[in-house]
Amino acid sequence: MNLLFSTSIFSFFTIISRILGYIRDILIAIFLGASIFADAFFVAFRLPNTFRRLFAEGTFNAAFIPSYTSAKLKSKKSGRVFADDVLSFLFLILTFIVTLAEIFTPYLIYLIAPGFAGDDVKFNLAVELTRITFPFLLFVSLSSFFSGILNSNNKFAAASAAPIILNIVLILSIFLSYLQDFNIAKQLSYGVTMAGILQLIFLIYFTLKFYKPKLKFNFKVNNRVKFFFKKLLPSIFSSGVTQINILVGTIIASFQSGAVSYLYYADRVYQINLAIAGIAVGTVSLPVLSKALKTKNFSQVSNIQNNSIQLSLLFSIPASLGLIIASEEIVNGLFGYGSFSSNDVKLTAFALMYFGYGIVAFSLVKILSNFFFARDNTKIPFYISSFIVLLNIIISVTFFNQVGFLIIPIATSFSTWVGVLIFIYHLNKNNLLLLQKKLFYNILKIIFSSIIMSILLLLTIGKYSSFLDYSYIYKSIYLLIIVGFVGAVYLLSCYLLGLLKINNYRTN
Repeated sequence: MNLLFSTSIFSFFTIISRILGYIRDILIAIFLGASIFADAFFVAFRLPNTFRRLFAEGTFNAAFIPSYTSAKLKSKKSGRVFADDVLSFLFLILTFIVTLAEIFTPYLIYLIAPGFAGDDVKFNLAVELTRITFPFLLFVSLSSFFSGILNSNNKFAAASAAPIILNIVLILSIFLSYLQDFNIAKQLSYGVTMAGILQLIFLIYFTLKFYKPKLKFNFKVNNRVKFFFKKLLPSIFSSGVTQINILVGTIIASFQSGAVSYLYYADRVYQINLAIAGIAVGTVSLPVLSKALKTKNFSQVSNIQNNSIQLSLLFSIPASLGLIIASEEIVNGLFGYGSFSSNDVKLTAFALMYFGYGIVAFSLVKILSNFFFARDNTKIPFYISSFIVLLNIIISVTFFNQVGFLIIPIATSFSTWVGVLIFIYHLNKNNLLLLQKKLFYNILKIIFSSIIMSILLLLTIGKYSSFLDYSYIYKSIYLLIIVGFVGAVYLLSCYLLGLLKINNYRTN
């Protein structure tokens, strides 16, 4: 298998999904802006969407793939029985969680958006919309199970394409609401749950070639299944630390009007790169890394580790610099229309800039935690991630009154960088980080290419600043041209320096 090729396939569908997600969000920004309807919908969507990211973006795989790979190596029947048991148990747990959430939704809103409690209209609206969206959790979590089956067979296209369905359904919901004069926020909420059902059907269809699902209600929870679920909760927490930090940020931001929306829009932009630099690379590398460790092929393990880190930095370093340099131009070009005012643009841009400082760290946490997960070790990532979240909460709560909601992206970036250093320390201490000298030379090449790109970005933004102004209607076109141009120069520089040779990323 080739990491660069597989990552490119995963990234292609992910980018399509994110582009559609951008179209969805710009439509929400135009029709809802940063209103109470937008805040209520984002809170209602935040919890199931956070679970979607936790399960669908590699976290479920972190626990499932090593265990499933181990079972399959024994026999096909062993792998099938293990998968059936996990699916059955997962279905029962998720059904119970969704039922509880539907009953106790008001208390849930008190937990995830306590700032809404002082506004009865906003609070009741959030409760209503959350009850509509929450079943999405059941369908998207089961979808993650089938994605794990596909990924363990080195099939990444269908799993990475599935989120496209969500964005298409939500875009159609917005247009339908506008044409029929329906409540846009409510129709979006119904669209979320409908998309979850469609995604599940889509993934089951593509999985049938490798696995035919069978729900059993008389199954036995054997030691292998117990071991998997014992790993699952720590892996959800540790692999999804960035998403948990964002959820914590939403809770704190609910005390400031409009802040939930500003963080949401900023989150949508930087998540595009995280999906490629962290999630795509981590998802693609985990199955082969797990197999290499099971067969004790340590030269292959070293090769996969170094290629994973290099690919992650190749995508995340230029993205980090780009978001720091051009945050206002990016937000303005993407969302600066309709109800989304110029002041909304500036506040969202500040949040995006501070998230930009953490892009590399967000991506590396995904990669470095895999080096533990592939060894069936979820404890150390869990402890480190717990510390990251705790540090984030302490900083956010301590300085929220003085700094406002911007302390949330600052604290998220800072705490994640601390977590990266702790991960590296533990990997070195346990001799689990098998780095090669060429990696350090290649990192210098990536930094050099990123500096060239950044200088070019500064020059082009300065030259075409009037075409990127809030009042200019075609600003998004100029933004895309500039980003495409400097991105092409960066990739050309990387190619000339030998960083994009596909043969260099073979796992064997």
